Amino acid sequence: MATITAPAPAAARGGDRRPLAGVGALARFALRRDRIRIPAWIAGLTLGSVVNLVSFEDLYPTEADREAVAETMNTPAGLAMTGPAEYLRDYTAGAMMGHQLLGFTALLAALMSVLMVVRHTRAEEESGRAELVRATVVGRHAHMAAALGVVIVTNLVLAVVLAGALAGTGGTGVTATGSLLYGLAHAAVGIVFAGIAAVTVQITEHSRGASGMGLAAIAVAYALRAAGDIGEGGLSWLSPIGWAQATRVYVDDRWWPLLVAAAAAAALVTAGVLLSTRRDVGAGLRRPRQGRGYASVALGHPIGLAVRLHRGLLIGFAAALALLGTMYGSILSEVEDMLAGVEMLEEALAEMGGASIVESFVSMVMVVLAVIASVYVVLAALRPRAEESDGRAEPVLATAVSRARWLAGHVVVGMLGGVVVLAAGGLGLGLAGALALRDSAVLTDAMGAALAYAPALWLTGGLAVALFGLAPRLATLTWVVPVYGFVVSYLGGLLQFPEWMNNLSPFGHVPDLPAEELSVLPLLLLTAIAAGLALLGLTAFRQRDLQTDH
Repeated sequence: MATITAPAPAAARGGDRRPLAGVGALARFALRRDRIRIPAWIAGLTLGSVVNLVSFEDLYPTEADREAVAETMNTPAGLAMTGPAEYLRDYTAGAMMGHQLLGFTALLAALMSVLMVVRHTRAEEESGRAELVRATVVGRHAHMAAALGVVIVTNLVLAVVLAGALAGTGGTGVTATGSLLYGLAHAAVGIVFAGIAAVTVQITEHSRGASGMGLAAIAVAYALRAAGDIGEGGLSWLSPIGWAQATRVYVDDRWWPLLVAAAAAAALVTAGVLLSTRRDVGAGLRRPRQGRGYASVALGHPIGLAVRLHRGLLIGFAAALALLGTMYGSILSEVEDMLAGVEMLEEALAEMGGASIVESFVSMVMVVLAVIASVYVVLAALRPRAEESDGRAEPVLATAVSRARWLAGHVVVGMLGGVVVLAAGGLGLGLAGALALRDSAVLTDAMGAALAYAPALWLTGGLAVALFGLAPRLATLTWVVPVYGFVVSYLGGLLQFPEWMNNLSPFGHVPDLPAEELSVLPLLLLTAIAAGLALLGLTAFRQRDLQTDH
């Protein structure tokens, strides 16, 4: 007897006919997951912008001060570090924001967008959750649409908050219209790189690879912007960061470069959607490389496995800090002309016991490099948590590898990797500075100043390990250390924060080499505390159950 099967309900077959089915629910879920990350990004970028604007007003209160800075900035090294020379025509505090800060904070907006898109698309596929969700009535493009929608809204909110905060300061040359353009320039860069991430997540089947390609695109964009600004300007038009600075915000307030960014973002999103139709869920357009028939001897040991897992991140951070250090070192010969005569700086130099302006600048730059290196240490120290929550640690620990050896492998690689990253930044700064000043002693000073921050990085990593062992769900609180360290160590001197706030940060106990004398005792204490925290985390991890998200 024949069996008559009723047609499936329209909702059940909506996956093919309604490619955006469920996008609203997925967008709400993404907002729920990022309820802390999104406000943190917006607050951090806004606070950093306002603080810098206030510092510009305090450091350069007169028109003569600002003209002197503009004259110093009008060099190849100065323009590569900041932005196009068109901002120097009327160098108000607002123009300083567009010239010196816009490119850097727009880069951070791009980073935020890339990480968010990858987190809500490729990472979901890699974990297997996207396939389970797609088995319901969710459409094929719903994940991508939800991720892009959340990122676009986040960037637009950032633009509005930035505009309101900056316009309310009443800074010299800071207008309401210019502030809105300043905020939208950030949003434009962020949305363009969201489109770039929409393409990179189609290429590889791994979230780390997609993030890496997105970060590489950011680095290329920044390099093109720098090369264009010291040349004829043509290369800057190949960079979304260059488009943002082409608005000449607070100087000419040109809106039309945002149209270029909007067109590029639309093209990239379209390309991402079209590419997604040419692959299966969980797969990438690029075929995975065939591995060896047998694993190397190193992979049979916890440290060898950790090196394999961390090497991409380590190489990327080391290269980035070497480049950043080189860029700072290249302007050391111009620092005295740029900063001499600034009253607040002269007072700070007097407190340092007569250190030169170059030495003080190197010590200030080293704080920035150390904080960035601590970001690597936090990422490396939190890698065991990702391995555990995604279920990859369990099969490894089911072998003869003990918990202590497995976790210790990640800890050792993360701690030593932090030293490598620091050394790369110090080497770039020292070599470029030695060439600029024609003084080989700069290299030794820069390397010593960089390596002095190693104990502070170790304490940061030790805290992450301790939280991972005791309360793994709270391990992400370690991010407070680099953020707080940057605020009090880099901006605290300008804003005159009380000393006790600086003492709460591990970076505040590191001598400001080469502007200060080396004091070994604080470094030994930081190292001892770091060792204690790491030992506590190792002990606690041995005594608790594994926690996975599966």
